[in-house]
Amino acid sequence: MKITKRPFGTLADGTAVSCWTMENAHGLRAELLDYGATIRSVQVPDRAGRLIDVVLGYDDLAGYAGNPSFYGATIGRFGNRIGKGLFTLDGKEYQLTINNGENHLHGGPGGFECRVWDARETTTPEGNPAVAMSYRSADGEEGYPGNLDITVTYSLTPDNGLVIDYEATTDAPTIVNPTSHVYYNLHGTSEKSTDSHLLTIYASGFTPTDAGLIPTGEILPVEGTPLDFRTPHAIGERIGRTDYEPLAFGNGYDHNWVLATKGDISVPAVTLESPISGIKLTVYTDEPGIQVYSGNFLDGTQTGKNGKVYQQRTGICLESQHYPDSPNKPEWPSVILEPGQTYTSHCIFKFDTVK
Repeated sequence: MKITKRPFGTLADGTAVSCWTMENAHGLRAELLDYGATIRSVQVPDRAGRLIDVVLGYDDLAGYAGNPSFYGATIGRFGNRIGKGLFTLDGKEYQLTINNGENHLHGGPGGFECRVWDARETTTPEGNPAVAMSYRSADGEEGYPGNLDITVTYSLTPDNGLVIDYEATTDAPTIVNPTSHVYYNLHGTSEKSTDSHLLTIYASGFTPTDAGLIPTGEILPVEGTPLDFRTPHAIGERIGRTDYEPLAFGNGYDHNWVLATKGDISVPAVTLESPISGIKLTVYTDEPGIQVYSGNFLDGTQTGKNGKVYQQRTGICLESQHYPDSPNKPEWPSVILEPGQTYTSHCIFKFDTVK
């Protein structure tokens, strides 16, 4: 495996941004930006052995600096939505910035995706070369309490896995729920939507929401609904079922599934497969949930890599996470981090090919 670094432009304030490239011996190549701790590109072999890029993004820094759809970014402090941006911790109410209707989304308008991270080359405990990116989110940033020090470490495995390890500490009680907001299109081209991708989600329940996509607090079974992906289904097969209220609210799939994996990272949580390229992606995570977002709000107004316009459903996000609005649902797995504790989260995106 090898890691290289190159300049990727300069922000308006003069801050230089770098692109880090990781390659293994089996054809997996990932490009990372220290702006937003972003996954810019993942190139993998298709069934014919051709190396293709399966990640949406931009050709230059200007695209990422005005990134309204979080392409490839690390999201935080809290991935997904918090109702009205309000939560109470240790008897004190906190108001976060509002940036999604009346709600707080993905850490706010000044979230992790638009920060420059300190990047360095390192090695994983398994001995694999890695790139670690660190950022201090100051007390009060976007309304969050406590100084949060977070590190996201990217590495590749010999069997074509892209590993993301999160670690964070705080000096005051706070909440934390970072995730990776990569849009995958395993066809290797945004000219074809992801509707024909075969999706499997190892989950028997999901968290329904109101019209603002804030969870109601229930956990409902997927059985008998268009959200049942316990066996493979094409994404486009049932996505138009607007008679089913959760699909109408999300304008397609934009839901949190309650994983049956129960934190066991050795067990697949999600699989995604392109019948065109033969590329199969398997997601492993120790998180209790995963948000599957089918790119419903992409609308052809954004031009990405190679001048390609990103239309609706040309990419799908698989966001490992605690459940949305968890700070206001004490019965759900906790997102509270206390001083003296260390937050950790792990996710593996493993690529294979099928005939």
